[in-house]
Amino acid sequence: MESDKKIIIIGHKNPDTDSICSAIGYAEIKNRITNTNNYVARRAGEINGETEFVLQRFGIKVPEYVDNVATQVRDMEIRHTPGVPKEMTIKEAWSIMGKSEAVTQPITEADKVIGLITKGDIARTFMDAESSSFLSSTSPRFSDIAATIDGHIVVGDGELHFDKGKVLVGAALVERMQGVVQEHDLVILVDRKENQIGALEAGAGCIILCLGAKASKEVAELAKAKEAVIIETDLDTFSVSREINKSVPLEAFMTSDGIEGFKLDDYTDSVKAEMGATRHRAFPVTDSKGRYVGTVSRRNLLNIRKKQVILVDHNEKSQAVDNIDDADILEIVDHHRLGTIQTLQPIFFNLQPVGCTATILYQMYIERGIDVPKHIAGLLCAAIVSDTLMFRSPTCTTQDKMAAGALALIAGIDIESFAAEMFEAGSDLKDKSAEEIFYQDYKKFTFGSSSFGVGQISSMNEGELSNIKEMLLPLMEHECGKNKVSMVFFLLTDIKHSSSEMLYAGEHAREMIMNAFPGAVPTDGGFKIDGLLSRKKQLIPAFMDAIQGV
Repeated sequence: MESDKKIIIIGHKNPDTDSICSAIGYAEIKNRITNTNNYVARRAGEINGETEFVLQRFGIKVPEYVDNVATQVRDMEIRHTPGVPKEMTIKEAWSIMGKSEAVTQPITEADKVIGLITKGDIARTFMDAESSSFLSSTSPRFSDIAATIDGHIVVGDGELHFDKGKVLVGAALVERMQGVVQEHDLVILVDRKENQIGALEAGAGCIILCLGAKASKEVAELAKAKEAVIIETDLDTFSVSREINKSVPLEAFMTSDGIEGFKLDDYTDSVKAEMGATRHRAFPVTDSKGRYVGTVSRRNLLNIRKKQVILVDHNEKSQAVDNIDDADILEIVDHHRLGTIQTLQPIFFNLQPVGCTATILYQMYIERGIDVPKHIAGLLCAAIVSDTLMFRSPTCTTQDKMAAGALALIAGIDIESFAAEMFEAGSDLKDKSAEEIFYQDYKKFTFGSSSFGVGQISSMNEGELSNIKEMLLPLMEHECGKNKVSMVFFLLTDIKHSSSEMLYAGEHAREMIMNAFPGAVPTDGGFKIDGLLSRKKQLIPAFMDAIQGV
């Protein structure tokens, strides 16, 4: 397993305390038993006030938000071709590209991509280099010219640029040569002193002495007086003539306009379309701050690695993070009914009829003989208390109560007082809008042709529930019809009195409640239903029976 390939452990959308705490707890278990840090907890939505209280109480950071598990550029095989400066010569770049087997070379400045050059661009450069003034038109530094021909500067400033004149080979008699050499020209010579002097006197800006020839004191003094450059090399004149154009800087021929590139977080669906619309074979990749990372090509799309995901506290596709079908689901740990998630291969699926996913995780600690860290014990205990409404929910089992008691001892908390604080934090909604409250713990369900959404909030305070009701009633009609949902319901659950008031909106929503709960008592905008606490174990099964009976 690759150390940089993280496996995401994530709960459902609009996460509750169990969804968040179980993701954190299971990541801890998996990293412990694999002796890695490859498993990371993530969240599929904003956390509610209750969960925020729990995380702060036990000193845990809020997991990072993931809204989509479709493949991204970061999931592709990125070629880490190093960026090079625009001043680099074509010869150096060609060598680097050869070693890395890259066909496209990104050119960077301060870690930002400013240009691209391909092997094809370089080949065309030499095909077009017919003029003797070609080299000066690209303005290379004399130091780069010297390096390209394996030479060294003995007179003059290597940082100066050859930006005027033409390139000549001074093989003719001095008189004839002087008739051709003009000011600023670069002249390739051997050891004829008279030709060297003649070229300098004619105004040459640079002379290159080949075959190991050395500049005499007289020639060197003349070059200094003329502010010319002398380069000495062991290469012959033909080799120098052939190699010298390789000193062209990348800046002269790089593509700098309309550079197609991608960010690590770009989704591959859009990347495919952009790749198909351009002629490039490789494309630069940058991080969120625009810093160059590497390159990708069309070929890399063929063997892209799907995101590896473990789902906790849900197995319904409608509740899962977006594009779950594009991910490689490795495991599911849940306590809900069997849902609509499908996988291409067998997976580890731990589905138990208990009141909370955290109870299953506690069992895993015991089964593997792993000690539960104090902070994890606190998180898991909080999840059980939250999901079972402090053991009042009909979903609560003996296993939940035993797990919560054992975890409370490890965490050093008193369940009664802790639960009161936690539920109070969860129902403190004074700074939240009606929409935020509505979607705080909202799930979508689909049965046959019927799709509906159910939200829920629990409180120990009747007056607070009444205030929430006033906020939600005007909103619910507006929310009905969104995301192909024909009915919406919201449970205002009174933990103290073990009852709920169910608000509703949408055609047939009222009939649904009356069919599912014949003893429901009408209220202003809803129905009062004694004993209704659990959306999972009481409401959803009753709705399913009502739908099937229609």
